[in-house]
Amino acid sequence: MQYRFLAALVLVFSLLVFSSCKKEDDMQAKIDDINSFVESGSWRISYFLDSGNDETNTFSGYNFSFNAGGAVNASNGSTTYNGTWSVTESNSNDDSQDDVDFNLNFPVTNDFEDLNDDWDIKSYSSTKIELVDVSGGDGSTDYLTFTKN
Repeated sequence: MQYRFLAALVLVFSLLVFSSCKKEDDMQAKIDDINSFVESGSWRISYFLDSGNDETNTFSGYNFSFNAGGAVNASNGSTTYNGTWSVTESNSNDDSQDDVDFNLNFPVTNDFEDLNDDWDIKSYSSTKIELVDVSGGDGSTDYLTFTKN
């Protein structure tokens, strides 16, 4: 009887460890896929809804390059803004723990600072990445979409 209990306990423990490792492997594979897509080519903002206002045109003409080292630059040919980016597993308490965040930071005090956030990745492909963020302040939902040029 005691042997069966011990065997069952070992089985349950093994399943928990295996499923946890698989989840971590799946999350890392998702992060690697997104990094691979984003780091190749040039991107543009095809949609940006900020606090209920469509601000897509504010970034018209800017091409975004996401570099492997975590640097991002946005240039329209005459003006360039430099910042940082990363894709990480979410560790925020304000959203799902099972998601991946697209983090952007432009250290400026202009329209580009509106892009600064830990965006939840709503969907992604090799040509489009759709991001969403629920504001902690007023509860509004912001949307940001990058489309490959």
